[in-house]
Amino acid sequence: MTLQLSGVHVLLTYTCTSECDHCFVWGSPWQEGTLSLDQLDEILRQAGELRTVEWIYFEGGEPFLFYPVLVKAVEQAAGAGFKVGLVSNAYWATEKRDALEWLRPFAGRVQDLSVSSDLFHHSDEQDRLAENAAAAAKELGIPMGTIAIAQPEGSGADSPVGQLPQGESPVRFRGRAAEKLAGDAPKRPWEEFTECPCEDFRDPGRVHLDPLGNVHICQGISIGNVFRSTLATICEAYDPEAHPVIGPLLAGGPAELVRRFDLPHETAYADACHLCYEARRALRDYLPDALGPDQVYGIGLDA
Repeated sequence: MTLQLSGVHVLLTYTCTSECDHCFVWGSPWQEGTLSLDQLDEILRQAGELRTVEWIYFEGGEPFLFYPVLVKAVEQAAGAGFKVGLVSNAYWATEKRDALEWLRPFAGRVQDLSVSSDLFHHSDEQDRLAENAAAAAKELGIPMGTIAIAQPEGSGADSPVGQLPQGESPVRFRGRAAEKLAGDAPKRPWEEFTECPCEDFRDPGRVHLDPLGNVHICQGISIGNVFRSTLATICEAYDPEAHPVIGPLLAGGPAELVRRFDLPHETAYADACHLCYEARRALRDYLPDALGPDQVYGIGLDA
């Protein structure tokens, strides 16, 4: 089959100002990996070749940490006819006036600004930053929404970084959340996780593309690398059933991944992502091309 992508989410960098407990990709000030302008030009060229991609998102990590590169990449993407989205924690919005200057180059070029606004991103201070960003975005005509992650049900932690009242988006227990937040969450028997509730592996509609060129169907599950091949070739060759990780997930979810590879496991997990992530960590030495990079699995970090 050929993937018909409408969106490419570019992880401009794995580096971040924060080290949030829920982070899928272990973003932190100590993470490494950032795209260059030449690499971004090539990614945009490849996305254009597909003729199906409508949206380009720039995410991280924190993409505003490499501001001149981000500004130029947005300019290039908008000039190529893509709709553009940004995801940020708005660390730069210390005052509305400052936020206006940070956002001004994106006016008329960005159709969606998503700002993280929850206690994972430093509580009342983050609320103030998000408010400044929202006021500036409104004045500049940039559509803006917020991203918030809710407290894991039953969490026994006294003050884990970034907990919210119920009612927001739930934590998915993968990445740093598998280590930091899963311990006190309610558990279900591993055999119950017979499907992936988060991703449509046959028709995902979008992929994430990281600073090393890896094309992720889900963070940490790679289907190719745009610096060794092309996005068009990767999409054309995509065969989900034949993929060593996606195939088992389609056949019977994370539980089938455990059975297929006879993996060691606990009796219960916080959710399907938790079991899938732990199973993938156990498989990384056997499937390095399909499961990477180290950044997404917290390898080499003092986290």
